[in-house]
Amino acid sequence: MDIQDALIMFDALSQETRLKAFRLLVKAGPEGLAAGALSDTLGTPHNTMSFHLNHLSNAGTITSRREGRSVIYTANFECVRDLIGFMVKDCCTIDFARIHKNKNEDCSIIEITDCC
Repeated sequence: MDIQDALIMFDALSQETRLKAFRLLVKAGPEGLAAGALSDTLGTPHNTMSFHLNHLSNAGTITSRREGRSVIYTANFECVRDLIGFMVKDCCTIDFARIHKNKNEDCSIIEITDCC
């Protein structure tokens, strides 16, 4: 990830409704949520939610798939992992912050200790 990609993602997440929607999608996991469910949960009109979801999608922070008449959105965990890695890459030495793959489970582990 380069700084321009990070800026695009930060821009997408720097608005309250989009950040709340993204957090709901993280909580929902790989199953995701329908656009209507996000709209209802956040009390946001459907057309406004569609605008925000489009913004998040264009930034790469979420993905979507069609299931029947619904569009299901999911957090793009790989992209978010890359963003977190970009953020901690140069701030501290490897003694203080690192990301590594857990071989037993298909996940990444972020370790951040007190530093600086």
